[in-house]
Amino acid sequence: MSQVKVFALGGLDESGKNLFVVEVDNSIIVIEAGLKYPDADQLGVEVIIPDFSYLIENQDRVKGIIITHAHDDVMAALPYLLKQINIPVYTTPLTAELISNMAHKEGLRNLKIHRVKRSGEFKIGNIKVRSFGVTHSIADAFGVAIDTPQGYVVYLGEFIIDYDIREESFMCNISDLAEIGKKGVLCLLTESCYADRKGHTSPSHRIKDYISTPMEDAPGRIIITAYHQNFYRFMEIVEVACRLNKKIYIYDDGLKELIRLNERLGYYRIPMGVELPSSSFRNDLDDIIILITGNGHKVFRTMNRIAMKEDSKVELRENDTIIIASPIVPGTEIEAGIMENELYKEDVNIITLNSKKVLSMHASGEDLKMMMYLFRPKYYIPIKGEYRQLISNANIATMMGLTPDKIVILDNGQVALFDDGNLKSCYQEINLEEVLIDGDDNLDVTGYVLRDRETLSTDGVIVVGIVCNFQTKEIIGGPDVQSRGVFYLKDADYIVKNIADIMMNTITENVKNGIYDNMSTRMEARERIQKYVLKETGKRPMILPAIIEINVVEE
Repeated sequence: MSQVKVFALGGLDESGKNLFVVEVDNSIIVIEAGLKYPDADQLGVEVIIPDFSYLIENQDRVKGIIITHAHDDVMAALPYLLKQINIPVYTTPLTAELISNMAHKEGLRNLKIHRVKRSGEFKIGNIKVRSFGVTHSIADAFGVAIDTPQGYVVYLGEFIIDYDIREESFMCNISDLAEIGKKGVLCLLTESCYADRKGHTSPSHRIKDYISTPMEDAPGRIIITAYHQNFYRFMEIVEVACRLNKKIYIYDDGLKELIRLNERLGYYRIPMGVELPSSSFRNDLDDIIILITGNGHKVFRTMNRIAMKEDSKVELRENDTIIIASPIVPGTEIEAGIMENELYKEDVNIITLNSKKVLSMHASGEDLKMMMYLFRPKYYIPIKGEYRQLISNANIATMMGLTPDKIVILDNGQVALFDDGNLKSCYQEINLEEVLIDGDDNLDVTGYVLRDRETLSTDGVIVVGIVCNFQTKEIIGGPDVQSRGVFYLKDADYIVKNIADIMMNTITENVKNGIYDNMSTRMEARERIQKYVLKETGKRPMILPAIIEINVVEE
């Protein structure tokens, strides 16, 4: 009997950075490659992506990667992976177009992108995969059932149950799911984000009823913030704008690109005359809707720039109405707070949609129950969420009749091994490190840079420079002591003098004892200076000793 392994390289006990792996014997199928946004103490970090080391080490066994929808938390880390291993990508047409555009911007060439149907069958290597459409906040979202000798491994990802959806590219065919369930599901992986919420998410994901009256009563312009990847919310805004006979100016080029792709694929088209072209926009226009969108931090930063009167396109006016329809996601709390604070300083009407009433399009308790009922899995694996949410998801599974030994709660890197249709073990673990990105290509996997930044931000830095004769090691220049963020130099002359003495004495002693080495001497001086400064100031600044050795030409 073949072996099946299921594990995550990201996405468990966290929000975002999703990457899941299904191994069938020697074949590896990857599902998702997403990012997450950093916490406030991760200074200077733009995004965090999964550790791809396992996939790189086993790249000869990786047969392909499935991307189930076009959101950053499941696909934005893909270019970083494809730069290291060139593997086939399997996804639906809209997501494929966005991946192609993203790859082009990153300079990736010769990608193998296979466009699959939302509901259909395809092969990755020798493994059969069945896709099925699900309802999410962007078109073309789907789940997959990976056919193994022990039964299907079903990955559901992110979804809601909404019977009122009419757009084909958003619909979910319940009969497809039930058919897969009848054929036998070894294990089911579903999201946990709203697992602690009772009922269905629908219809609480809709905003039309919340924005219609404020938009109708607004004395002037309406400015709405939203995430551009939540395309369903954009369609609702367009619907209300059409009913009120208002034009929409779309600020974000990313959303414009997404709109054109949906039009080209025949998924959605803005009614004629609703969109106000950029060439026709003026800040003194009345009775229009300005839609401010972006990903993650970007939407809050853009709106904050407008509130600070630093934006080149939009300037706030007295009778503007601001509707904040972009819920705060983990990692964006600071930017969102700064934005809202600045907006309240302006003489504008601010409406914030209540995040407890207006939900994102993630599965609540009853949505999860329905999927368990349709798929009838032998084993259940909660994914995508903080640990408390994984537990809530597991509790729902027990309500549906699954016994605790059939519910598998994993950590990132922990491997669930199935043999002969049964869970054999969860003991194997893959060591993982978070990959922190602070620029386009600058990766820091150690965390040392972060710790240095934290030290600099709290306790400052002291730089001590000295010049020595390369041959004799005699001190011929300095020492020069520079302090930033530790103390005011004019008030601490004695500290500066003592730091200089420590530096000189360390070099002199090591030369005299015949143990001088540039690097080890600098490290010893740093430790001595650090202890002295801590005693005198109570601070632990970063100490940077520099010994410059130069050749001296004797006359």
